[in-house]
Amino acid sequence: MFKRIFKFFLRLSLLVILLILLLITAVNYDVFGHINTKEELENFSNETASIVLSDNNTVIGKYCNQNRTNTTYNELPKHLVNALVATEDARYFEHSGVDAKSLFRVLFKTILLSNKRSGGGSTITQQLAKNMYGRPNYGPLTMLINKTKEGIQAYRIEQTFNKEEILTLYLNTVSFGENVYGIEAAALRYFNKKTSKLTIEESAVLIGILKANTFYNPRLHPDNALRRRNTVLFQMKKESYLTIIEYDSIKKLPLQLNYTNLATTNKAGYFLAMVKKETAIILDSINKK
Repeated sequence: MFKRIFKFFLRLSLLVILLILLLITAVNYDVFGHINTKEELENFSNETASIVLSDNNTVIGKYCNQNRTNTTYNELPKHLVNALVATEDARYFEHSGVDAKSLFRVLFKTILLSNKRSGGGSTITQQLAKNMYGRPNYGPLTMLINKTKEGIQAYRIEQTFNKEEILTLYLNTVSFGENVYGIEAAALRYFNKKTSKLTIEESAVLIGILKANTFYNPRLHPDNALRRRNTVLFQMKKESYLTIIEYDSIKKLPLQLNYTNLATTNKAGYFLAMVKKETAIILDSINKK
């Protein structure tokens, strides 16, 4: 009896492994849609806002479908990077796009034991793959196929860019709610400052938004945002990016925003409309040539 059960589970396991290998092979060869090559990844670019500056280099307006301003790795404060890694992907600097430990945790705790509090299995690189190219609908197999595609795409991303470039790409693609994309636009919206000027607690607020950009929006739900900020700070302490003294001190700070929405508070509306009109004329003349 025991031998029969053992053989059954052995055959079942082999069948599952075979199906997984077939799925990975099919996805890798673009059966379920194109996966970008190294050359295509190198040419990737975000849609960014056109910025209007005053004569003293102050941002007075933007034209955009997605409110995004790209930034570089050198402009990212170290504590911002630490907050992101500690919260979203603690082994980020150790894996090559896919974290096997997290995958096994999701398989056994989240799926088999139905423990939804055990956390997700997607790395920062896999999340970047999703942000860059979205998730097509494949019916009942949508999640399985997309997760496989993101794993393969994440590996190719890691072969194309270094870790610092991937972090920069990620922070330039993520949504912070209110049609705000990228860390630079988010820093301006919620704190009216450049990313490079963010404090530790402000960085923790912005990284906290990424979990659910409406529920943890600090303008709409300040209590939720404050709790999430302190969770991010705790993760930073847990991963030794903050000392216990620093954590205990910073978590007591109140949530302080300097919310700035140029679309609703801008006093230069007429001027911006004229700039847009003149720019359109100039661009039309260039396109005709």
